[in-house]
Amino acid sequence: MLRRYVPRNHEKGAEKSLLSHTKNLLEQYGLRARKGLGQHFLVNSATLKVITAAAQLSRSDLVIEVGPGIGVLTLELVRQAGWAIAVELDTKLAEMLKETLSREANYSIINADVLKVEPLDLIQKERAKFPPMMADPLKYKLVANLPYYITQPIIRHFCEARLKPQIMVIMVQKEVAQNITAQPGDLSLLAISVQFYGKPEIVGYVSARNFYPAPKVDSAILKITMYSQPPLNVTSEESFFKVVRAGFSARRKQVANSLSHGLDIPKPAVLSLMEKAGVLPQKRPENLTLEEWAHLETIFSEAKAS
Repeated sequence: MLRRYVPRNHEKGAEKSLLSHTKNLLEQYGLRARKGLGQHFLVNSATLKVITAAAQLSRSDLVIEVGPGIGVLTLELVRQAGWAIAVELDTKLAEMLKETLSREANYSIINADVLKVEPLDLIQKERAKFPPMMADPLKYKLVANLPYYITQPIIRHFCEARLKPQIMVIMVQKEVAQNITAQPGDLSLLAISVQFYGKPEIVGYVSARNFYPAPKVDSAILKITMYSQPPLNVTSEESFFKVVRAGFSARRKQVANSLSHGLDIPKPAVLSLMEKAGVLPQKRPENLTLEEWAHLETIFSEAKAS
């Protein structure tokens, strides 16, 4: 797949203006980026356009944003979507956003830990405010520049939510995006945990220099198109991930050894079940396809039930 790179024009006119705007806002409200919360504010307007274009926003869309920061992306979401719900953990930033976005009418600022908020409950609480043009208030898109330190928990939170987003367009650490989009041969537990629920693709890369303050690593814009139903035929999500976690419990070992150890099953029994599933026991976990993991789960579950 051809991957498009985001322009690195961070020193040109619009970017200088956005950087100055960011610094001025922080100074005006007596704020500074909090490293403990992974706050790195985007100061590249070209990147904003790539993010919103990937999300394919319209006035009928509901958007949830996590970690809006000073609201640079939030403002774009408010202008393009029907309603935007921004969830901000930092109380001072949340209060600032309510002031800086006061001229807009189609948004909610929620001061909360997103990992403690169920998306369905959040939407139900706010839906009375949505405009009539919102065709289906129970469909939403997640668009966000995620704090690096909780990227994986947030992705997992929305993948496993009772009400999942239609798509996620998220800024994440470059290596994390490459990990998530990996193919058999380089698959990880994280990649399988995402690809079970949706199809990920990297939309573009963003240099660390396009943030204030600049992080130590580059970022990527990751788009995950969520499946209405997981495409794999498994007994249950819980059982599937139990088998996968066992398989990755000793990544560099052959998968037969990992499954035997992780599931506490004698290796001869594991070899017999793997043969029945049509999966070569000498493979390593990163080489198995999602379909092979699904076959293994089905066979192991049938053996457990018999």
